[in-house]
Amino acid sequence: MRMKDKVALLSGAAGGMGAATARLLAREGAKAVIVADLLDKEGEAVVADIAKAGGRASYAHLDVTDEAQWKGVIDRILADHGQLDVLVNNAGISGSAEQDLYDTAAWNRLMGINATGVFLGMKHAIAAMKKAGRGSVINLSSVSGIVGQGNIHVGYNASKGAVRLITKAAAAQHGRDGIRINSVHPGLMPPMRTSGRTADPATRAKTLKGVPLGRAGEVDEVAYAILFLASDESSYVTGAELVVDGGWTAV
Repeated sequence: MRMKDKVALLSGAAGGMGAATARLLAREGAKAVIVADLLDKEGEAVVADIAKAGGRASYAHLDVTDEAQWKGVIDRILADHGQLDVLVNNAGISGSAEQDLYDTAAWNRLMGINATGVFLGMKHAIAAMKKAGRGSVINLSSVSGIVGQGNIHVGYNASKGAVRLITKAAAAQHGRDGIRINSVHPGLMPPMRTSGRTADPATRAKTLKGVPLGRAGEVDEVAYAILFLASDESSYVTGAELVVDGGWTAV
């Protein structure tokens, strides 16, 4: 039970990688898994699945761009469980549905959800973790935070690059507080709800030609990477980039 006695909060956990990770952390014995999202019906369904499998979970409505909501969710977790051991900043949107790759409104939306949302989660989770003298924060970036692509809004690369570097900055600042902060960088995965061109079969087939393993990844493969960083097995890992991309960025 790699998550025994740990309380974990996951944003954007109503589907995809977030839901897969929530289920995995619960299966690994988490004391409590808090599934947070804007999609209440889907989030409640994830909680019900976890409970049916014998895990312990609850749902929290969370707009990651709203600082007051972050504070409220974390205050409730501390009141209910007395601790917050793991934060998985998973909520995010794709930049591949935008027609104008320099649209200002899209830039603000991408940076607000993908980067500012991570910052706000870290701000309030780290404050709670410092009091306990321990914690693990896992921020979901992307290979797009390491390299650029030609078919997505530049704000997506910028937002995911921001996640990569705020992770390293916070890791340097909070290591002596007992808090580890790492980023995970998925490559080609099942399309997101907000995907556009990257969901197109022809585009995906073209992308796969540059992936040494020759296939797209599965959400559970990312979930296991997050589990490692959330568990005590990674006790000497902080400020790191864990790339889960089938070798895409290696060539």
